Amino acid sequence: MLTSNLETTNLLSAVEKQVTSTSGSQTFSQDWLAFSDRFNKFAPKLLEELGHLYGHKEQYKAFLVDLILVAYQSFQIRPADLKALDKQREMHPQWFQSKKMLGGVCYIDLFAGDLRGLQAQIPYFKELGLTYLHLMPPYKCPVPNSDGGYAVSSYREVSPSLGTMADLREFAAALRKEGISLVLDFIFNHTSDEHEWAIGALAGKPQYDDFYYIFPDRKMPDAYDNTLREIFPDAHPGSFSQLADGRWVWTTFNSFQWDLNYSNPAVFKAMAGEMLAIANIGAEFLRMDAVAFVWKQLGTTCENLPQAHGLIRAFSALVRIAAPAMLFKSEAIVHPDDVVKYISPEECQVAYNPLQMALLWNTLATREVNLLQQALEERHNLHPDTAWVNYVRSHDDIGWTFADEDAIKFGINGYDHRQFLNRFYVNRFDGSFARGVPFQDNPATGDCRISGTCASLAGVSQGDHLAVKRILLLHSVVLSSGGIPLIYMGDEVGTLNDSNYVDDVAKADDSRWVHRSKRVKLLYDSRHDQSTVAGQIYAGLQQMIVQRSTCEAFEGGQLTGFRTGNASVLGYQRGTDGSKVLVLANFSEFEQYCSPEIFSAMPSDVNDLLGNSLVTLPLRQGLTLMAYQVVWLNVSI
Repeated sequence: MLTSNLETTNLLSAVEKQVTSTSGSQTFSQDWLAFSDRFNKFAPKLLEELGHLYGHKEQYKAFLVDLILVAYQSFQIRPADLKALDKQREMHPQWFQSKKMLGGVCYIDLFAGDLRGLQAQIPYFKELGLTYLHLMPPYKCPVPNSDGGYAVSSYREVSPSLGTMADLREFAAALRKEGISLVLDFIFNHTSDEHEWAIGALAGKPQYDDFYYIFPDRKMPDAYDNTLREIFPDAHPGSFSQLADGRWVWTTFNSFQWDLNYSNPAVFKAMAGEMLAIANIGAEFLRMDAVAFVWKQLGTTCENLPQAHGLIRAFSALVRIAAPAMLFKSEAIVHPDDVVKYISPEECQVAYNPLQMALLWNTLATREVNLLQQALEERHNLHPDTAWVNYVRSHDDIGWTFADEDAIKFGINGYDHRQFLNRFYVNRFDGSFARGVPFQDNPATGDCRISGTCASLAGVSQGDHLAVKRILLLHSVVLSSGGIPLIYMGDEVGTLNDSNYVDDVAKADDSRWVHRSKRVKLLYDSRHDQSTVAGQIYAGLQQMIVQRSTCEAFEGGQLTGFRTGNASVLGYQRGTDGSKVLVLANFSEFEQYCSPEIFSAMPSDVNDLLGNSLVTLPLRQGLTLMAYQVVWLNVSI
């Protein structure tokens, strides 16, 4: 295993010899200096992780030379403005912790038709306050088997219906000019069965040997299946699919998505090249898709294995060398204890916060803040050089990812409680305001996950007069609890479920398309009219976004829990004495009172950043919150 300074120098020299033979001296010397400086800094970590994964392989040293050569060649062609951004971000490594950070996410075709249409929407993104825009995967995919863009046939091509790679680069540059970071997916657990690697493997081409897990019969698939869980049991039982020639291929998610074999170092090198090509498009964050599944080991669940973390840390170290402006965002919808294991400055610097998302909806249904309060106090704070991405909902379904051991502390049986939440959000519970749609519904086991837009889940569909307050309540926590808040585009104007997906043969079997609605022009046109639901939601969000971006207390991601003494009122503090905000949120449709005793250490009179700044609230008299009311109280000393 290469770890010493001498061995690192020897590796760099070996790469330099290969580069010198094909590079002009002047260009080479300028690029090589910057590259070699970063290599010397981050190579120890890269080599440590790769040594654990591949150090026992016969051609390990040759693999390393080839891999570093791929990284350098990528750095050589990296656009000059991105190299300048690399230097800027290295000087300000906590740039993503800013209180001004605000994310949005959308499908290009559903929001604007294509990349040209999306570029025309940049003024709107600026108006909303976005500094981060995640495009659902724009890469070339099979039709109709695209899995919403997650079955990639080519990472180097854009889906023809969306435009060209030149369009994507131009869009990335236009975003960057306006201070908006582009977020793209790195779908590295699997490829489409139409990817050239898969086609080559199927045809027996030697360079694609062992790129995937392909077996001649059911012996090994059966052995693996003994300890694997089914991800989509209704649509895709088991974890393997049979090929036309009778062989079996590993397909965790769908039969047309073939899992890559990372025990083969050639796969790591190939995917590293694809990753750095995406970085050079202008991506400033990579959403690391399905991180829990990327390493396989017989006799295990093949989820959250130590080698999966090693892979991601190795990829991250390579990025620090060749494209350091780019950060990783983990997508790990697993047990909360496992989610945080992917988050570190050396692995994924930011991460989805699925626990907070699930518990926001849980709290809205139960009117009790116990689980959410517990999560904020015990599971929220991260390493100061990392951050959560907080969201109300995503393109995916809602699963109830709270830990059963957390729930039992409050006398809550996890299984039974999930059944209640499923019934509540698909309108199988008397008095529910929600109109969600079940996803992967299994009547035999009662297992189910939830699809639906924020507006439909919060009650807008029925004309519930409290629905807007619920929507703003949910987003208030996302915006104020610390990290990067993320808005699914359409939720900011109250977009409802779209049932027309059932008429599309490619989507009809996947209820998640019900909340992947098209941009509704009428809603966006009425966003400034507060007599409309769209206008009320938009105005409320804008107020919170502006207040957050100007208040120092919301910088960074740390918070301190604040117990309100009321089962329906969530509480936490942000900031320090110089700039401190107390957030109180009533998750009930009834008035809730917080007694004066809990405010004994607070200033006697405070103002609400979300109310009239000229009016002070006498906390020593206690505080009454109206239905679903949120206050951001300036309690600075």
